[in-house]
Amino acid sequence: MPDSEVCYRALVERDSRFEGVFFAAVSTTGVFCRPTCQARKPKRENVEFFASASEALQHGYRPCKLCQPMRPLGAAPSWLQPLLSELQDHLKDRLRDQDLRNRGLDPLRVRRWFQKTHGMTFHAFCRMNRLSQAFGQLREGDAVAPIAYSSGYESLSGFASSFKKSTGFSPSESAKRTIVHVQRMLSPLGPLLAGATQTGICLLEFADRRMLETQLMRLQTRLNAELLPGTSPYFDSLGIQLTEYFEGARKDFDLPLVMAGTVFQESAWNSLRDIPFGETRSYQQQADTIGQPSAVRAVARANGDNRIAILIPCHRVIGKNGRLTGYGGGLWRKRALLELEGVSLSQ
Repeated sequence: MPDSEVCYRALVERDSRFEGVFFAAVSTTGVFCRPTCQARKPKRENVEFFASASEALQHGYRPCKLCQPMRPLGAAPSWLQPLLSELQDHLKDRLRDQDLRNRGLDPLRVRRWFQKTHGMTFHAFCRMNRLSQAFGQLREGDAVAPIAYSSGYESLSGFASSFKKSTGFSPSESAKRTIVHVQRMLSPLGPLLAGATQTGICLLEFADRRMLETQLMRLQTRLNAELLPGTSPYFDSLGIQLTEYFEGARKDFDLPLVMAGTVFQESAWNSLRDIPFGETRSYQQQADTIGQPSAVRAVARANGDNRIAILIPCHRVIGKNGRLTGYGGGLWRKRALLELEGVSLSQ
């Protein structure tokens, strides 16, 4: 865990990079919080820091009701769970603000959660999911008219206009285009953004990665694709295998991957997949493995451009001196992943 002064500064600044790194406990209130809690910040002398929620509980602190530190990072609140379950079963239903009120939900509160979590309103999220599903049907050769009306549109022109605005191409062009379906997934180290084409997983990044937007743009360019919220048959298997991995019951993943890189990048990424669970390599060793011993810096850049975290285990590469080096998801996550795999770290 970082120095206590670093933790306090992160707490005051509500720095999201420290989510999962520490929990702050306040002696005057008896509660403990996430680093990003919106509550009024306490004085330094009244705060102590713990590496886990269980440690804070063992020291007699109770969880903050505002930031709910016991809830998995990124998890939907309990008041929203019934609506999310309904959306999964009735994706094509068009729910308006009054429909939300009839379910005991405040439309503004729902809107704020979707804006914060998905970067779009609830209604935009529903619309994008319907269009994503429509794209899949169009790729299968289904007629446009039945898809348009079953998606809740009252006219073909309205459907075509909305479809093109979201995807960049018309429904009739769908057979020649690629869509990357994206979905958020929870993990003990924070929410992940997963992406899949029709042939495999092409994206798995921590949702708070600073370079995420750049990575998404690069993915779109490499695959000549559009990204839309939606489901994929690969997501169920991915979720199961990630759960097994974090529970210590899985060492290898057997999902098809779409790496979408240059020849050099894919060579570097494939070498990462050859590093056994529980072992590490230096960048020099990785460069030697791909037959380019002088390309250490290029290998490091390729690792940094890896868009499929954990499955392509760039976290298993460390400095030649044994020190942890840069990781897109944050060094605290790199350390956590290596410790999960049983790697003994000296720092």
